[in-house]
Amino acid sequence: MKTAVYPGSFDPCTNGHLDVIKRASRLFDTLIVAVLINSSKQPSFSVEERVEMLKSVTKDMDNVKICSFSGLLADFMKNINSSIIIKGIRAVSDFEYEFQMALTNRTLNPELETLFLHTSQDYMFLSSSIVKEIAKYGGCLDGLVPDDLIPIIKSRFENADA
Repeated sequence: MKTAVYPGSFDPCTNGHLDVIKRASRLFDTLIVAVLINSSKQPSFSVEERVEMLKSVTKDMDNVKICSFSGLLADFMKNINSSIIIKGIRAVSDFEYEFQMALTNRTLNPELETLFLHTSQDYMFLSSSIVKEIAKYGGCLDGLVPDDLIPIIKSRFENADA
């Protein structure tokens, strides 16, 4: 049984993330979407909120599991007995960074393989940072994030200083 892990911040989850989740879930018996707890970042949503948002938008995907982790991805992979990492790629700049991370993870754990999935053309421009910027200024989030998440995201940024 093959289990893959799609790690990320998901702050918040976008339709680009969801696209990668759907496509990767068709390739593996189990896909674990692992929300990174990164102490060096100040996320807009708590790890618990990000996990709950992801659970909400993947509730109909039986083979998708959502969890959180902190520390090194290589250690997390060893702890859950998986060797396949999924990374979504939007542009060459994403590839350069993710390729570096893949080599680092493989140095830490030679069993690891990183598979790159390019985003669907509709979402190549999309990032969580862009979503937060649009929400901060009261812009329309339709088509950028799952519909169920729009009220949650908008309410987080309603009172933010523009």
